Amino acid sequence: MNIVEQGSAAFQILKCDLLPNETIIVEPGAMASQDVGIVPDTVMNGSFFKALILKFLGGESFFINHYRNQSSKVQSMYISQTTPGDIQVLNLNNEEIFLESGSFVARTSGVRTEVKWAGFASLIAGEGLFKLAFSGVGQVWYGCYGAVVEKEIVGDYIVDSGHLLLWPSTVKLELKLAGGLISSFLSKEGFVLKLSGHGKIKLQTRSVGGLAQWLNARFWR
Repeated sequence: MNIVEQGSAAFQILKCDLLPNETIIVEPGAMASQDVGIVPDTVMNGSFFKALILKFLGGESFFINHYRNQSSKVQSMYISQTTPGDIQVLNLNNEEIFLESGSFVARTSGVRTEVKWAGFASLIAGEGLFKLAFSGVGQVWYGCYGAVVEKEIVGDYIVDSGHLLLWPSTVKLELKLAGGLISSFLSKEGFVLKLSGHGKIKLQTRSVGGLAQWLNARFWR
């Protein structure tokens, strides 16, 4: 399998070349175009109860698409995401990472997906009660709104919840006020996430929630 990023930085697309009998697992709606030798198989995203949890608690799809090259030669397909922004790949080697809900694009078959308890702090921050975990051996492609920025965490670090994209299991999240009670809300920062631990995190330069608030303010004038 060979996958390369094409397009401009803000509007990237993945070109996937699949060898005969190779399979890639893709988020529903992410396929842009494909050769006729690649056949999709839409299945539940795990067992019935796991698929339910992924959909209603993890913000992911109940069904997932397995695209397999059923021809005798290399076949290609293009995969995109809904928001304008970068698409990046992460190589997993028996480690665990967490992704922002809705950022998953595709993965190889050796990568497992789970939903794990995130806590009430995550709910108040607008991230939901559960977080999406990826583990195993293989590759995960994920997208963002804007560009991806990498940051090495050693100790504590503050991030606005809408900008946190990816973090390892060695980094813990805690909800806190941006400043004092009054200044936090007058500054419109409200709650932020305090990250503690060590490891590399990924941030997105734009916030979908911030865009929604900006649009709502103009629609309801």
